[in-house]
Amino acid sequence: MASGFFAILDDIGALMDDVAVTAKIATRKTAGILGDDLAVNAEKATGFLSSRELPVLWAITKGSLINKIIIVPVALLLNFFFPIAIKFILILGGFYLAYEGVEKIIEFLFHRHEHGRAAKDVVQDDQAAEKAKIKSAVTTDFILSVEIVIIALGTVLDKSITIQILTVSVVAILATIGVYGIVALIVRMDDAGYKLVKYSNDKGFLSALGNVLVKSLPVIIKVLSFAGTIALILVSGGIFVHNIDFLHHFLPDLMSTIKEFAIGLIAGLIAVGIAEGVKKLIPLFKN
Repeated sequence: MASGFFAILDDIGALMDDVAVTAKIATRKTAGILGDDLAVNAEKATGFLSSRELPVLWAITKGSLINKIIIVPVALLLNFFFPIAIKFILILGGFYLAYEGVEKIIEFLFHRHEHGRAAKDVVQDDQAAEKAKIKSAVTTDFILSVEIVIIALGTVLDKSITIQILTVSVVAILATIGVYGIVALIVRMDDAGYKLVKYSNDKGFLSALGNVLVKSLPVIIKVLSFAGTIALILVSGGIFVHNIDFLHHFLPDLMSTIKEFAIGLIAGLIAVGIAEGVKKLIPLFKN
């Protein structure tokens, strides 16, 4: 009986070793998407009062966990019973990401002054602004999470169903903890800086480090905002290129990054055009 118990432990150990290896490979392959996920969500988790940053980030993190709880079993079931559906889901998600990225560019180029005039209204309705930004962040996270889970699943398709489930689950958990843990550190940089300055009485190395942290945060946020927008378009273009044969073989000599960005940009312009057309048609139907 004892030997049977130790045999079970040995099997569990061997399984965990296999999962550790496959999870490492899957994490390496999803590193690019995780970087994009970080850039996008760091930008979405900022712009609030200091006291609200962590509660908002926690709400987004919970939404991300719920996303993955939904996505992982659905992806495994679809891959087993109806694998073609995953491709269509990814393409629809790609249009959403492209729409978000291009909409931000259009907002920056053509509506900056209008946005500035409306800023006071947004500040007066903090709760509504929080809910809108959390909803947008969780929706974007859902699309990126689908991409992460599908890529992770693709690395273990030749393995047993147990290893598939464990590997994808480990990658999903690591993605959530890693991305939102780093985002939490970024959004609290200025508070940490202020505390260092106060602790050192604004003297010495700690004070200098604190001032660097405080002054660096706005720059980092602007960089992440730019990087997040570019990431949305690049990820969407990558989804189209990897899942649509015509686009995959289109202009094969063109640098993949340029091709993916161009395709994502075109898809985003189409999506924005359709969205604006629908917005104009809705009042006509109501009347």
